[in-house]
Amino acid sequence: MFRRLPEAAGEAIAFTIDGRSAQAFAGDTVAAALLVAGIDHCRTTPVSGAKRAPYCMMGVCFECLVTIDGVGNRQACLIPVSAGMRVETQSGARAIAEEMP
Repeated sequence: MFRRLPEAAGEAIAFTIDGRSAQAFAGDTVAAALLVAGIDHCRTTPVSGAKRAPYCMMGVCFECLVTIDGVGNRQACLIPVSAGMRVETQSGARAIAEEMP
């Protein structure tokens, strides 16, 4: 559905999405990289399990929440991809840690 413009170019950056290898261009946000990689949703809602995907692409709607490098509820549209980044889609509500440091 989504694809890059033919004239788009940049330094290739390797990262993972749900443990699978992916590539993005330098300057791409995580949300843009997910869409280009063919990921059709980045989270599911806690109540109904409905799939949610990036919508506004500017940090207003919170539909693009993902876990990045082990930190959950990150807005994918606001964070640039970096080399070796681990992105995980979220399913339902995030668990709260039992112990606080």
